[in-house]
Amino acid sequence: MQPPVSSLCVYCGSSMGARPIYREAAVALGRTLGEAGITLIYGGGSIGLMGATAQACLGAGGRVTGIIPTFLDELEVGMTGLTELIRTENMHQRKQRMAELSDGFVVLPGGLGTLDETFEILTWRQLQLHQKPILLLNIAGYWDHFVHLLEHQAAEGFVKPQHLELFQIVDAVDDVLPALAANPPASDDVRSKWT
Repeated sequence: MQPPVSSLCVYCGSSMGARPIYREAAVALGRTLGEAGITLIYGGGSIGLMGATAQACLGAGGRVTGIIPTFLDELEVGMTGLTELIRTENMHQRKQRMAELSDGFVVLPGGLGTLDETFEILTWRQLQLHQKPILLLNIAGYWDHFVHLLEHQAAEGFVKPQHLELFQIVDAVDDVLPALAANPPASDDVRSKWT
């Protein structure tokens, strides 16, 4: 069966989090991508859920492209043995390159950096700079409060109700590929809608 995307960006924490289920989900997602022949695009780190996802993908015979700012690589948190490691000058370039190389996005649990990446890629979709699928992998209800925040913003008139449809929520790793197949990236250049 043809995978729904050829490359997938995974945003996730540089720590393991408080519950073993987060690491288990990261490993399962990495393995799933590797077995499906989907290239993992991620932040290039060797630590936390980032490292667990990448190691699992590689262990399943998958391709992994890490994208890391030089200053983080110099702190020796970058992973070795990746299919490809791209170094950038700063965090902004890192996020741009990750987005360019990916056909879609999955967000595992994470901290401030993961929130930053998630809000930015949602904003870019809101502004019609891309029309790639975005999935929140809601392990153990981790993203419930995030969704409640967006619903509150919509209720208070700062977010349009339709913008709550910029992303999908899935509760298990097994739901990721079916959700991507149901919502593949658009083939047209969405920026043309501005003209």
